[in-house]
Amino acid sequence: MTTAEVETKTRTAGRFLERLDAAVEANNSLLCVGLDPDPDRIPIGVGLEDFLVGVIEATADLVCAYKPNAAFFEQYGDEGWRILRDVIAQVPDEIPVLLDAKRGDVGHTAEAYASAIYDWVGADAVTLNPYLGTDALEPFLVYEERHVFVLCRTSNPSAGDLQDVMAGDVRLYERVAELSRDWNTRGNVGLVVGATYPEEVARVRAICPDQLILLPGVGAQQGDINAAVGAATNDAGTGVLVNASRGVLYAQPFKNGCAVGGWAEASRNAAHDLRDAINAAR
Repeated sequence: MTTAEVETKTRTAGRFLERLDAAVEANNSLLCVGLDPDPDRIPIGVGLEDFLVGVIEATADLVCAYKPNAAFFEQYGDEGWRILRDVIAQVPDEIPVLLDAKRGDVGHTAEAYASAIYDWVGADAVTLNPYLGTDALEPFLVYEERHVFVLCRTSNPSAGDLQDVMAGDVRLYERVAELSRDWNTRGNVGLVVGATYPEEVARVRAICPDQLILLPGVGAQQGDINAAVGAATNDAGTGVLVNASRGVLYAQPFKNGCAVGGWAEASRNAAHDLRDAINAAR
């Protein structure tokens, strides 16, 4: 698909939550597949875009969303941005796309970021860093049909350096969760909470019983699916997007830079097994 063709393709209009709910129902899935292309793990002779589109085509009936990470595309400059737009354009219209960009800056800069991500890149949702506070988030929140996921308790090992610091009588990540309820006046604020910390997941869910949780850290980061999903789901057994990237993208063994067998089929099998494991933990 050429850049000109991408510019003429539009994704189905509609609220992120409505489209997410429909994908969850149609595919019986809470699985969000991360699209994080690592050139060292893509089969020789397969282009980056072809690889990602192949994964999408193989898994589109097994997921509730896709989550490309902007950094893996930005590193290629202009070509990376083109590929990102192309890949998003080729996701089926009924499946929402969440751009993992972790943006967060002063108001006028945030306005430019929001326009780039929503109006130009074409994402349906985005991850944000809430460190600068309300005015840095508002330019994204005014896009009422889109969704944001603010970093709350992340899955990396040193997350607690700041996120566990006491802010009054609560930890900082708990304060972020409390604030997110105030930011959620339009119903489009979710939180990022790592599966590697199921007790913290449970605390965030207790603070925010009705908001979406993006749950990274299963698979390659070895988060406990049963504990984390059980803590993250709401009373209806939903309300969470369980993200897996490397465990699905690179499920097929590689040897000397070549995939041993069919990589798309392996991604499909990994996504199928992970979806079923998530459902068993709901």
